[in-house]
Amino acid sequence: MRLTILINGSDPTVNHDYAVLWLDTEERRWSREAHDGIDLPPWGELRDDNGVTRLCAPSAEAPLCTLNGLHVDGRQRVSSVQGSAAWSSDRTHTPMNGYWRLQAVDRLPVNAEHSVFGR
Repeated sequence: MRLTILINGSDPTVNHDYAVLWLDTEERRWSREAHDGIDLPPWGELRDDNGVTRLCAPSAEAPLCTLNGLHVDGRQRVSSVQGSAAWSSDRTHTPMNGYWRLQAVDRLPVNAEHSVFGR
């Protein structure tokens, strides 16, 4: 299953930083599809721990971004459609807080034309 999520600042009318990500719950990986201001690498790994989804760089344990309230269970049920998010600003290297929001759920298998996921 693939989720499309939007991450943005606490007040998008003032701070226009955002990132659109695809989360592949089967491969346990994510990819950045679009962004401005929230500078995450092109892809990484998902770690889900009790309703907190951590977006990590490939082969890293430390999260680049955390999505509070996001959990997908074994029956592909998504726990929430929105929640708080935290990441580090690439420009100022300070902690940033904002929100994530579920944009789409694709339950069918997806075969990407050009996969960014390394194995």
